Amino acid sequence: MLEWLASYLGWIKLDGLGVRSCCAFITALIMTLCLGPRVIRWLKKKQKDGQPIRECGPETHMVKKGTPTMGGIMILLAVTSTTLLWANLGNLYVWILLGVFLSFGLIGGMDDYLKLTSHSSKGITGKKRLLIEFGIALVAILLMLYLIDSGTGTTLSIPFWGNVILNLGLFYIPFAMVVIVGCTNSVNLTDGLDGLVTLPVIMCTIVFMAIAGLCGDSLMASALNMLVVPSVEELMPVCAAVIGSLLGFLWFNAHPADVFMGDTGSLALGGFLGTMAVATKHEVVLAIAGAIFVVEALSDIIQVGSYKMRKKRVFLMAPIHHHFEKLGWPETRVVTRFWIISITLAIVALMMVVFE
Repeated sequence: MLEWLASYLGWIKLDGLGVRSCCAFITALIMTLCLGPRVIRWLKKKQKDGQPIRECGPETHMVKKGTPTMGGIMILLAVTSTTLLWANLGNLYVWILLGVFLSFGLIGGMDDYLKLTSHSSKGITGKKRLLIEFGIALVAILLMLYLIDSGTGTTLSIPFWGNVILNLGLFYIPFAMVVIVGCTNSVNLTDGLDGLVTLPVIMCTIVFMAIAGLCGDSLMASALNMLVVPSVEELMPVCAAVIGSLLGFLWFNAHPADVFMGDTGSLALGGFLGTMAVATKHEVVLAIAGAIFVVEALSDIIQVGSYKMRKKRVFLMAPIHHHFEKLGWPETRVVTRFWIISITLAIVALMMVVFE
């Protein structure tokens, strides 16, 4: 189609990354908006009681009872079909990223299904889920190491220290596995309020979309003293598809939500971000742009650790977004302020990379 259009519009490079990324964004957005009502109706039909609500959670959450979950299905469908349409399918990075995205989405789907059938908030056991996640992460990392030069495959970029590049050697493999799995579960923990996780993921995706474009261009990467990662720029249309699908999903997930993405969406998106960080060799940037996810995960770890060791809680409730709800903040205020912080962090992270 692009070749046919190019014969009439030769002054536009229709097969360029910019055009394909724009098309991927628009396609995913429209597809999600069109799929939304149909998927929500189908989920309501299949899920009579909707997502199980934690009885120990904020009292205001009881009004959410009956809201269907597993809305991440529409994100998976939109991103996958859009990637197959607009991305370069001859690029192995595209298949690795899509494979991780769908694999973690499948794990999340199984977890959601078990929660629904058991009518509780317990799904796959933590040990089993972590084992599967680490296995998927290991396969993805080994494939990415195969694609990149052996001298730079195990390196770590630290942009805010003059773009210092450290070679971690064999230690890089477990480190990268922790990055992917840690990001996956951090994003999953953040998905606790209507629309809360959506914008932080969008902002992180924008950051890594820009980094992928810069790292894949040897001239731009050299000018910015960045590590060159050949062919990684082809992940830009995939990032654009994720952004478009999330904006479309937010249309239905904004407070009060018509549907929750569930673990189906949050685990897939977390795996996507972690894999993008590893593929572009900017894992440290993920900790900055996605600091919201880091804080959410740490608050949960601190709460559990403190209660086991001292029988005392540090927060009124964990993860930390529930702590603010317990303080009396309306849900929309918590979400909006977390969004503001996410936008700020993304801008800071990108400036650290570009304006070194």
